[in-house]
Amino acid sequence: MNVEEEVERLKEEIKRLGKVQDDGSYKVTFGVLFNDDRCANIFEALVGTLRAAKRRKILTYDGELLLQGVHDNVEIILKPSPASETAATDAVVQG
Repeated sequence: MNVEEEVERLKEEIKRLGKVQDDGSYKVTFGVLFNDDRCANIFEALVGTLRAAKRRKILTYDGELLLQGVHDNVEIILKPSPASETAATDAVVQG
């Protein structure tokens, strides 16, 4: 699996484990991702995949390097896709 494929899988897992926010983003803590069995089986290097996604501005979190235990409560936010932003804006305009 290449980096792009891993980032796409990461987005799917964040949507599965996280909570959707009002702006269409998804929020999950590092500890939830790190300790999930499915994620452990998919990602050989979860921290590396998170960093790659952060560099591509797909998600955001505080800090540079996340470590199990120390950073379990750090929130990882998957930014809304352009389609979700449009849907959210349309809902506000129509509502």
